[in-house]
Amino acid sequence: MKSRHSAAKHIIHTLNAALLLCLVTACGSDAGTPIGSAHATEGLRIAAPVARIVEPKTQQVAIFAGGCFWGIEAVFERVKGVTRVESGYSGDTKATADYDLVSAGRTKHAESVRIYYNPAIVSYDDLLHIFFSVSHDPTQLNRQGPDRGSQYRTAIFPANAAQENAARAYIAQLDKAAYWKKPIATKLEPFSFFPAETYHQDFMAKNPRHPYIVQWDKPKIANLKRLFGNRLR
Repeated sequence: MKSRHSAAKHIIHTLNAALLLCLVTACGSDAGTPIGSAHATEGLRIAAPVARIVEPKTQQVAIFAGGCFWGIEAVFERVKGVTRVESGYSGDTKATADYDLVSAGRTKHAESVRIYYNPAIVSYDDLLHIFFSVSHDPTQLNRQGPDRGSQYRTAIFPANAAQENAARAYIAQLDKAAYWKKPIATKLEPFSFFPAETYHQDFMAKNPRHPYIVQWDKPKIANLKRLFGNRLR
């Protein structure tokens, strides 16, 4: 009887822990909204950057923000030539680079990703192409799908003048082409990045069945495969 009671307690504890993980780590609080449903199907075939960037041959870094960092990280982890991707925070100080503060909208940070890449295999222009095509909706202002607030804004944090010029030129190109009904909301901001907590790193790989991942991020991977199959590892 005692062992049966202990087993029941263990099951309840496990279920509560799983529920707590879902509530504590979910990027968005209203993931079932029609806006989120619309975003889940994003994936737009757009032209690549016309102006080509000239980069060093050594490893480079790109920093993008476009909503919850879990999905952005997962997209770029699958791109050939990308050697590492980290989830983190950009736009404020190290002291405020804390998930509880950022997710509550109490900082100037945006959830972002730091992408280490080999320019000989994938260029910054290629990363921009993927960023605007499948990782998020660049027309949403201070929100992304089910996630609301400036912490989920669309932004680029150039590491150098070449990246800044490339990003500005591509945004102008896309706005002129009018792929979307609304103008692009993506802003260029000063370079900064602070790694997020360990449990956020490689989140999709570690939590493939997490409800948020299944509903909002796996469609991004499907669109990546559909639109950039030649870019996958």
